[in-house]
Amino acid sequence: MQGNTPVTYVKGVGPKRSEVLAKAGISTFLDLLYHFPRRYLDRSTITPIAKLKPGTESTIVGKVLSMNTVRTRKRPYFQILIGDDSGQMRCVWFNGAKYIQHVFKVGEMVAMSGKVEYYGGLQFVHPDYDILESGDYATLNTARIIPLYPSTADLKKVGLDSRGFRRLFHKYFEKLIWQIDEILPRNILDSLKFYEINRALRQIHFPDSLDELDGAIRRFKFEELFFLQLLLAVKRRSIKEIKKNLRYESTGAHLKTIYKKLPFELTEAQKKVIHEIWDDMKSETVMNRLLQGDVGSGKTVVALLCASIAIGNGYQAAVMAPTEILAEQHYRNLRKLGGPAGITVRLLIGGQKKSEREQILAEIECGTAELIVGTHALIQETVTFQNLALVVIDEQHRFGVLQRSQLIEKGFNPDVLVMTATPIPRTMSMTLYGDMDVSVLDELPAHKGKIITRIVNVDQLDNVYDYIRKQIKSGDQAYIVYPLIEESAKMDLQAAIQGFDYLRERVFPDFSLALVHGGMNSAEKDDVMHRFSDGTVDILVSTTVIEVGVDNPNATIMVIENAERFGLTQVHQLRGRIGRGEKNGVCVLVERKRTETSHKRLGIINGTTDGFEISEQDLKLRGPGEFYGTRQHGFPKMKIADLLVDKELLKLARREAFMLIKNDSHLRRPDYSNVREHLIQNYAEYMNFVDVL
Repeated sequence: MQGNTPVTYVKGVGPKRSEVLAKAGISTFLDLLYHFPRRYLDRSTITPIAKLKPGTESTIVGKVLSMNTVRTRKRPYFQILIGDDSGQMRCVWFNGAKYIQHVFKVGEMVAMSGKVEYYGGLQFVHPDYDILESGDYATLNTARIIPLYPSTADLKKVGLDSRGFRRLFHKYFEKLIWQIDEILPRNILDSLKFYEINRALRQIHFPDSLDELDGAIRRFKFEELFFLQLLLAVKRRSIKEIKKNLRYESTGAHLKTIYKKLPFELTEAQKKVIHEIWDDMKSETVMNRLLQGDVGSGKTVVALLCASIAIGNGYQAAVMAPTEILAEQHYRNLRKLGGPAGITVRLLIGGQKKSEREQILAEIECGTAELIVGTHALIQETVTFQNLALVVIDEQHRFGVLQRSQLIEKGFNPDVLVMTATPIPRTMSMTLYGDMDVSVLDELPAHKGKIITRIVNVDQLDNVYDYIRKQIKSGDQAYIVYPLIEESAKMDLQAAIQGFDYLRERVFPDFSLALVHGGMNSAEKDDVMHRFSDGTVDILVSTTVIEVGVDNPNATIMVIENAERFGLTQVHQLRGRIGRGEKNGVCVLVERKRTETSHKRLGIINGTTDGFEISEQDLKLRGPGEFYGTRQHGFPKMKIADLLVDKELLKLARREAFMLIKNDSHLRRPDYSNVREHLIQNYAEYMNFVDVL
């Protein structure tokens, strides 16, 4: 049976099951075989309750005999009594008791894992648990490693719970597994000693031992990472093959003029990055480069200097920003810095007067507008460039893939520079942006103010407010930021509004305060931000909408409420809104619900202003899932590999994938036919189909 056989025709499945499986993303026989267990129970590691020893990490399997909430003078806790053939023990939960008491039912079989403690008897405190189906428990007596499969309510209705999947695989698939063709290159299997696909499938579903299981898991993790990197290598190769119909004679006079007139010295990192971009620009093939720079590292200046090269050679450049506020900010800065060279800078955003807009569109079409800054308004059909050569996209993850491509299509194979102020750890960068060349601004300009960070509790807020009053009287401005988390957006927004009313009426009645939040429309937000920028608002109370796009050199104070609820990178991004001028900034993190973990996380922010170091620590603490959202679309979801845990395998997979494309750019060799076929069948939605043909 072929791996691409529709699941409907697989024995033991049938039409009804195939319909439900399709909803779960399983449409072929190979998809079904790649529905890997979420966890395994090893009979040899399960300890009878009578043989448990305090202080040891152990796993038990037993029946829930009783459960109840115990109320004490300190706090209530929830406990269940578990029993097996040898004895009984308690499992106790102090936190989340309301949730846990609805998880278990008396009489059902469960597996519990944790550290054994003794407090009037054997007990687990906050153990890991699995609720077992009858089939799970019955098969434990076979002394095998038992796979526990992920399922859904709909799958369970058609008999595909964990036991149902096991029965399906065992009854129908154990022999069919050996008919599946290998999809990894033979030379990689041999040199890196990976299991062949048939052995790996056999051992991941029916493991003979933990060593065999580890070998199977290692193979499939590598395979997943390899095809992801192969996808990126193909994308990168296809871009490198695009020839551009423009040539640069030199860096031009504009670059020298602007450079000499800069009111500050460029950092060594900025100089290095400009050289990297210039090398790309004078190449025959198009540039596709990511510029990573911490908050305040000077990305805008780099973008202007590179745009001046294009303009100095008779071409146009465009800067696309995700919000009107950020577009206007870029426009002001670029006009100011580009003024000495006489560069014509134009702003194109929604809401402009018809006559003004028509004038700008005419200038863009005839080429007198040399540097055009805008939002998604730049990609409208009415916008026609005369000779667009450089596209700069700021904060790429805030645009959809279609929006980005529509701007690029306005030129004839223009160079593309993507800028982001979100520091991305190297492990994530080689995946999220693995199809791009990467430049990094890892040095902050000396003329920027320093940021001092302090962690306070609620009892210290009066002192913080006194400090804010003092600084505002001396001419500074402040931010007070409230969290707005998606899961509790309504409650958070209400808290921010209540907080604003309290601050305005009770704490700062003598100052001008304004509120901005994500529930406001663009015009309302812009009005508030403009009033804050021109100084008529002393204190801006906000949700996290100010994370990107505000540049007010006069704002020197930021108070972040409930700082423990934010991600480290998000706090760092927010903190970057102050100290934008020569004055130092003070960031106060208000920790309202202190836990050991939250205090440790905030301590990292308190200890460094290096965004890349913070992002590495954030990745370790929160896992890679937080970073997936930073690049919309074009990125397959990981099923078995973990970009943090498996970073060595990721490096190995990247090396092999890029080497493969280097040696056979279109995968034409006969021994790579299965690789090519698998890539096309499973990753076509993430790439241009012709890239591999």
